[in-house]
Amino acid sequence: MIDLNLYDPFEKMQFSDTNCFLCGTIITPEHRAPVFAEWLQEQYGLRNKELLLLDKSVTTFDKLTIPCCDRCHTHYLLPLEAKVEYAAAKGIEGLRALEDQELFQWIGKMYYGTLITELIKEASPLIMPEYAVSEDPKMLGKFRTFFQVLQSLRVPMVFSDFLPCTLFLLEVNPSEDSLPFEYQDELTTMCFSIKLGSVVIVCKLLDNGIIRSAMGKLYQLTQGKQLHPIQVAEFKARVFYAAYIFSVVPEYFIRPVKPEDDHLVLDTLIDDITNEIFNPWEMVAYAHMLEEMLKPWDVREQEILKNPGQPLSFLLDDENNFKEVPHYQKQ
Repeated sequence: MIDLNLYDPFEKMQFSDTNCFLCGTIITPEHRAPVFAEWLQEQYGLRNKELLLLDKSVTTFDKLTIPCCDRCHTHYLLPLEAKVEYAAAKGIEGLRALEDQELFQWIGKMYYGTLITELIKEASPLIMPEYAVSEDPKMLGKFRTFFQVLQSLRVPMVFSDFLPCTLFLLEVNPSEDSLPFEYQDELTTMCFSIKLGSVVIVCKLLDNGIIRSAMGKLYQLTQGKQLHPIQVAEFKARVFYAAYIFSVVPEYFIRPVKPEDDHLVLDTLIDDITNEIFNPWEMVAYAHMLEEMLKPWDVREQEILKNPGQPLSFLLDDENNFKEVPHYQKQ
């Protein structure tokens, strides 16, 4: 019989090494699953690369693991990882062939795994973070909502006419690119990007595809193009800044379950009557984000805002057409 009951660790803040992150089953501390899959670590040489956590402690990719029971690991996580590994080996067309919901689950697991690590560590941090996640009711409410839809990993779930995230897939020009793997995440804005060879996936979790709609025209211009890495950096800056000013949290509602049902159906609602979807776009704040993304090319804010009405862009020309950037040399 299929278990359609959802697990809610947020109700009692049940974040520990003795509860499976996905179903809540009591486990021993030895039951772990990697946040970044074994195949990723192997393929991109990540095992001993360092990661800085919010409490200023340092871990490595191979040590970043989450409590996970054998059943969830074997039946849900490993099959998904095998699918993504197979798709990634085929490049951008392989990843595009995956179901969007599968990419959402894959990215969501890595994002949530990092979050769970932070929540567990906040019980005994090396240095107490300035803004402890566990002490922010608004953020916890957002994470709780996200975990509700992430459980589609374990509980068969159909999203009615929506996907709980925005997904972008970009292809990098291999002749201009020497970076095999890269990832960035923003815990509070729920934005994530990961580079697998020549493909970059950029994701904003928990926006129901609104940022995808807002950036649809620009995204369309990038399709079928091999982008210079500096163009990818600008695209990421636009998505990460849009996530920063995104100001609503969707609500999800489970339709009544009948005895014969073998999956849950979720509907969604976003309050765009009493709340603005986006806070105002502030050019200086966007320039800060873009400068951060363009650090490898030493492009400074002063150059970005040389014309404040039309900030520097490597993606669009003055007429908002796609700009070809075959090469870029630092000034």
